[in-house]
Amino acid sequence: MFLILFRTFIARKRPYMHPDDREIVAMVHTQQREAAFSLLVKKHQQRLYWHLRKMVIVHEDADDLLQNCFIKVWQNLDKFRGDSSLYTWIYRIATNEALNFLNKRRAELLASPDDLEIVFSGHIDSDPLYSGDEIEKRLQKSILSLPDKQRLVFNMKYFDNLKYEEMAEILETSVGALKASYFHAVRKIEALIKQELF
Repeated sequence: MFLILFRTFIARKRPYMHPDDREIVAMVHTQQREAAFSLLVKKHQQRLYWHLRKMVIVHEDADDLLQNCFIKVWQNLDKFRGDSSLYTWIYRIATNEALNFLNKRRAELLASPDDLEIVFSGHIDSDPLYSGDEIEKRLQKSILSLPDKQRLVFNMKYFDNLKYEEMAEILETSVGALKASYFHAVRKIEALIKQELF
């Protein structure tokens, strides 16, 4: 009897643990779609938000893209085949949303002399939600100077700490190409930061 009470007490003290992605997918297939989606959002929204925010810089844009991402996930959740992990699939959707957004913004700026990098750099300086110090601002501005896909690879490896194999699955490219892209991104960022310091 004591062991049962003890286990019950310990179970109440444990922090909430999210179910793994396989359990969420199983829930979708057992007619618990709304509950599964709710768990999925709770589990992944913060990480996806920061992935998007690093790409589009502006909080409101990242928030809108996150909402679009989850709308697409909701619309296609029944079609998820399990060829990759659920998180990889969602991350790919979010990544495509970010890249499409950046392409659209860049197209809008063609009539304007402003470059998207300059626009985003201005947002870093004026964003009241940005809490980094001057060194972090320099790093972020250097990252902004990278081409979108190279910036994406850098963010995924440096900030999100993803393995090359996970990145290859999300971006549907080879590990070798990702390593080369990351290497070149690091070199460019180092050169830009050195240039600013001296």
